[in-house]
Order: sequence, then C-alpha cells, then structure tokens
Amino acid sequence: MSTKEKTKSRILDVVHESAADLHNAGFIGKRQMNQYAALCLKPIPVYTGTNIQLLRKRYKLSQAVLASVLNTSLSTVRQWEIGAKRPSGPSLKLLHLLDSKGLEMLV
Repeated sequence: MSTKEKTKSRILDVVHESAADLHNAGFIGKRQMNQYAALCLKPIPVYTGTNIQLLRKRYKLSQAVLASVLNTSLSTVRQWEIGAKRPSGPSLKLLHLLDSKGLEMLV
C-alpha cells in the first residue's frame, strides 16, 4: 500500500506503518507484511448497472469491448447493466481498477 493511499481507519494506518517499520528492520517477514497490507486495503465499492454503464461510456467502450477487457461474456455485461446480475470477485476488482486507474491499466 502506498503512502498516498489511506484506509478507512486511522488505527489500520498506524498498524500498517508499524508493520512496515518492523519489516524494514528485519523483525517480520514479507509474508506477514503482506498479511498486514491486505488488512489495510480499502473495500471495493459496489457497482450498480448504472455505474457500469456510465463507466463504459466514460471510456467510450461498447458492451462487447468491455466484456473483452474484463475477460467476461457480453451477456454478463448486459445482465450487469440491466441489474439482473452484480459483478463479484475478479470482475468487481477489474471494474474498480478501470474506474480508479483507467483503461491503460487493464489493456
């Protein structure tokens, strides 16, 4: 986690900073440091059909191209946009990356 990225909790920020100091001093290993970092990640927001449609239009993508970028089917993207399904797991993470970092991050 970069120093620019803040968690939802000041306590988690302090824990992560302390763990990073311990890691740099050699008191905790990389695996344990990664566990602390995972605890401090911001939760991924929920994407509604409207959010997905607006995101797709922001980058001027068709449903088929968005499906290809997210490695999912056209049918799935359509179902997300009409509200019949909600993205989850890797698709949700990829939507969040697209939203926060841009299309270049995924292509």
